[in-house]
Amino acid sequence: MYFRVKRTGTYAYLQIVESFREQGQVHQRVLSTVGRLDVLQASGQLETLLRSGLRFCEKLAVIDAHAAGQTEPVQVQRVGPDLVFSRLWESLQLGTIIQRALQARRFEFDVERAVYLTVLHRLFASGSDRAAERWREAYRLPGTEALELHHLYRAMAFLGKPLEDHPGTRVLNTPRCTKDWIEEELFDQRRDLFSAIDLVFFDTTSVYFEGEGGQELGQYGKSKDHRPDLKQMVVGLALDLHGWPLCCELWPGNTADVTTLLPVVQRLRQRFRVRRVSLVADRGMISASTIAALESEALDCAYILGARMRSVKEVSERVLADRGRYEEITPERQTAKDPSPLKVKEVVIEGRRYIVCLNEEQRRKDAADRKAIVAHLEKQLKRGDKDLIGNKGYRKYLQVAAGEHFTIDEAKVQAEARYDGKWVLQTNLTDEPKLIALAYKELWMVEDLFRTMKSALETRPIYHQRDETIRGHVFCSFLALLLRRALEQRLEENGESWEWAEILRGLDNLQEVEAVFQGKHFILRSQVLGQAHKAFMAAGVALPPTLREKP
Repeated sequence: MYFRVKRTGTYAYLQIVESFREQGQVHQRVLSTVGRLDVLQASGQLETLLRSGLRFCEKLAVIDAHAAGQTEPVQVQRVGPDLVFSRLWESLQLGTIIQRALQARRFEFDVERAVYLTVLHRLFASGSDRAAERWREAYRLPGTEALELHHLYRAMAFLGKPLEDHPGTRVLNTPRCTKDWIEEELFDQRRDLFSAIDLVFFDTTSVYFEGEGGQELGQYGKSKDHRPDLKQMVVGLALDLHGWPLCCELWPGNTADVTTLLPVVQRLRQRFRVRRVSLVADRGMISASTIAALESEALDCAYILGARMRSVKEVSERVLADRGRYEEITPERQTAKDPSPLKVKEVVIEGRRYIVCLNEEQRRKDAADRKAIVAHLEKQLKRGDKDLIGNKGYRKYLQVAAGEHFTIDEAKVQAEARYDGKWVLQTNLTDEPKLIALAYKELWMVEDLFRTMKSALETRPIYHQRDETIRGHVFCSFLALLLRRALEQRLEENGESWEWAEILRGLDNLQEVEAVFQGKHFILRSQVLGQAHKAFMAAGVALPPTLREKP
């Protein structure tokens, strides 16, 4: 049965109608005409009628009473984060793997739940472990109710503890730890009998410390955060071809990027027991000795490496001077959502294979930016040149003239035009140039994840004072990225488009209120906001009912 509005002339009448099936046909019959709708609404009779009927429908009566403030709230909990990510946690078997790692240890608290709490906190609020303990109070996270701050610290130390049965596996002064064993177990879930990591995207970043930064990890070095005054560590992240995080590596802060590449290849082959690794890395990793080692019989590693265009003479003078024709891979944009334009050409010099990539859109932008800088320089030189040398953007276009004054170096201006919109790759793969270029462009996935780790997941600043807890702290950010990628992959399989911030907002705002009405306890669920419904569908989790009675 349902209400229906029947119009007769200028008036609308409210009717109670029943649907029924007769001889395979659906029919309706009017049970009663309640009255004119405008009169019922104006007099308040309709509201009185509906409220009277609520006495015979307990669930609607509870909702109505709660909206009117006539229930007694017992507690309010945010439930969205656990509902979705606990399912993903189970599907990745993270709980099972951590429990296996704990077999030889005895803790008086649930370490797996402590790790789960920390990882979930990194996804939704981030900050220190102290903040995670306070954050938990507003959320329903089964099994974490009895955890205290010192439990979270001890869980971090457990993840970063060196494994006693592998004392000789230190690479770049980094021991094999519990977290490494967990990464290997996660990889084993997805391996097959003929596993080879076809393509690994690898990059590094620096993360600074507020304090000393542990016994070995905290060292002064080249800071990518522009904080050379603070000790730091170097964090390396490896992803597979599908953007799936494979492992994270941690080294002392004075470790040069170029020295990390070979140990990573060795560790990948050792830890994951794979036949072959194909590596994609940025230009900071490249050197002649590194390339020779990658091509040696011992490593036999395929690679795609970004080349330094300005500082490597062979690249600047011979590769970029090549007159070969470009092949267009992606045309000029027609709309803002189209992929950026791309042209490529292959240059081989004495057996060394280079791929020159050109983005015409970026070339025009680089030329316009340089033109604006030079025009501004000309104005500044007329006023005085004392402050110009401190600006790196200006300095490379200046030369010292007579009387120790600066003038614009036209030769440098012309030389810079050779690099507009270009980047150069060096590789030993035999694939087509366009495949090499497109594979290298995917390196942005690592850079994007680093931005997520350092901002959204607040891997920094780190206050821990022991290497073990520092490793565990960073590894929890790695696990948070793993959960994020697991959800994104399911969304992609469903053909969904999404905004990560909207998913988090929707899940974080999903609440359940426990209220008492007429001596009974009821659980009321809030409205689903943002794109949380997509996350529930992708994770295969049913939304809780709007109202249910608590047993």
